[in-house]
Amino acid sequence: MENKKGELDINGFKLNYLIEGEGPLVLCIGSTLFYPRVFSNELREKLQFVFIDHCGFVSPPDRNVLNSEFSLDNLIRHIEIIRAELRLDKFFILGHSGHAFMALEYAKKYSQHILGTIMIAVSPDYSEKSHSLIDIFFKESASEIRQLYYSNAMSELPARIEKSPLKRFVHFCLCSGARNWYKHDFDARHLWEGIETNMQMIDYVWGTIFRDIDITKKLNAYTIPTILMLGKYDYVTGPSSLWDETKSSFKNLELVLFEESGHYPMFEQSTLFNDALITWIEKTNTRKQNSL
Repeated sequence: MENKKGELDINGFKLNYLIEGEGPLVLCIGSTLFYPRVFSNELREKLQFVFIDHCGFVSPPDRNVLNSEFSLDNLIRHIEIIRAELRLDKFFILGHSGHAFMALEYAKKYSQHILGTIMIAVSPDYSEKSHSLIDIFFKESASEIRQLYYSNAMSELPARIEKSPLKRFVHFCLCSGARNWYKHDFDARHLWEGIETNMQMIDYVWGTIFRDIDITKKLNAYTIPTILMLGKYDYVTGPSSLWDETKSSFKNLELVLFEESGHYPMFEQSTLFNDALITWIEKTNTRKQNSL
């Protein structure tokens, strides 16, 4: 498949796709602006990425939109519409942070298309209990410098939101950078430049659906190879220990922990991340071929 980009209109949501690279096919859910910026060009020499938007990273249509349009079933259906339009057959599906839930649930429902599932920087759910444990992790393990930097940056958040409320999610991500990045003072503004957000979708999906999600449902029939790639200093979705009870529910799960990364190991330790991902994909493909 050659490199190309385009746009699909799904119920008034204009969702973009971007195809780049060469090699085994990887469908990456999220933003077609943000995610191409955090995966290295070197990785595109080994893998072909299909970056796709969801309706949280585009402008909402000019009509009344109900929260029910952002159900997990609908989000998965949008992915399937894009897959069918692009005529993708067999591919790896990738989700970072909350998008990992979308990737996993799509893989459960449309397993005939999935070679493997890649989940990056995510906890088993975004429940109040998980958030409390993440807060404890931050308070007990983050340095005083990191905590002070975080506190000072977050004090600026209300004024930033007041100035441009439609960019509330981007402001939050930037002000909470000390929880996101291994280098607590990393300036991520260039990664978020020009990105639109649909706050109704983000508030509902991240605040309700992912809060209540139970990813163990249907895992008894889920045999797809899955890799879980976590940053040791991820103060957004927490320590790898949050997976201790849930990981045994997977039949074929590999966990990789990056020692000098926060919420974005593909950016912060790109060489190690690339090697780990490519090695896993090659191993997965080899096992698939041997089983035929």
